Formats: sequence, structure tokens, C-alpha cells
Amino acid sequence: IFLPFLPMKPVHLLTQNLLNDFAQMGMPFDGVDRDYLQEPKSWNLQGIRHFMRWLGPVSTVFDILCYLILWFVMGFNSIEQAASFQAGWFIFGTLSQIAIIHMIRTGKVPFVESMSSGRLTFSTLLISVVAIVISFSDSAIAFDMMPLPIRFAPWLILLLLAYMLTIQLVKKVYIKRYGEWI
Repeated sequence: IFLPFLPMKPVHLLTQNLLNDFAQMGMPFDGVDRDYLQEPKSWNLQGIRHFMRWLGPVSTVFDILCYLILWFVMGFNSIEQAASFQAGWFIFGTLSQIAIIHMIRTGKVPFVESMSSGRLTFSTLLISVVAIVISFSDSAIAFDMMPLPIRFAPWLILLLLAYMLTIQLVKKVYIKRYGEWI
């Protein structure tokens, strides 16, 4: 409601959802950490609810940070710049949704203490590259966006790393408080 244009058009949302569906194609081939299998577990729906109450506000804070960077730092703050803002929002939303797959699949530190299966790593990496190509090249035009300037890349990397580190911190606090990972 604060923007003079839609942050994403329907084509952006549909493309993002399709890309994230393809990124998750490797999930059925993923395993869990060996120590997680030491004793039988059942679905802890209450634990999932608790964690989602923590995760939601964190994701919202980073969404707002992305908006602020696109609006104030990148200068995509007019109707004429809407297609550039939308490309920035598209790439951050797509990559943050892909990152969260790896962040919540384990109670450990992803990529360091726990690796996903090769197929999940491949599917998420492939779709990340596709999303980056769409957002930073002339292919953006085919999706009714403008190609992002390369000067947005450091901001995107910083936002994604901060998001992942914050999620990892929230996971550690959650595990300490509830004594287990969901």
C-alpha cells in the first residue's frame, strides 16, 4: 500500500512460484542427518507452529529491508522505475525461498555441518542461476521487468547472507529453548 505500483506483477509471481517448485524437485531425494534417526520421531506440529511464529517476523524484516534498499539505495522509487524494483524484489524473493530450503532442513549449520543430497543441491543451484540470469540480463524484459544493474548484486548477497545468518541464529535459540529441532 506504500508503493505507487505493485511490487510484483502476476507474471512475476507465477514465474517465481514455478522456479521455486522446480528448485524443490530434489527434496524427495534428500535425507535427514544421521543423528536425527537415532530414536523414533513423530511430527511435532506444535514445534512447527512455534518456529513459524519466529520465522515469519524475521522474513518480514528482511522483506522490508529489501524494499528499503530497492527504494532508497537503488533509487527504484518511481512508476518509471517499477520494472527495476520488481526485478529486485523478484530475485530476492526467489533466492530467499531457495535458501530457506537449506536453512530449515536441518538443525545444524547447512553446507558446513550438514549437506543436502546432490539432487537437492543441484536443483536449488540450477534454479538460482536461472533466476539470476533472468533478473540481471535482457531476459528480464520477457518477464515484464528491467534487467538489474550489477551494482545491486552486492546488496542482494548481503541481504541473503544476513537472512541466512539470522535464520541460523533463530534456529539455535529455538533448539536451546525447546531442546530439539522440529
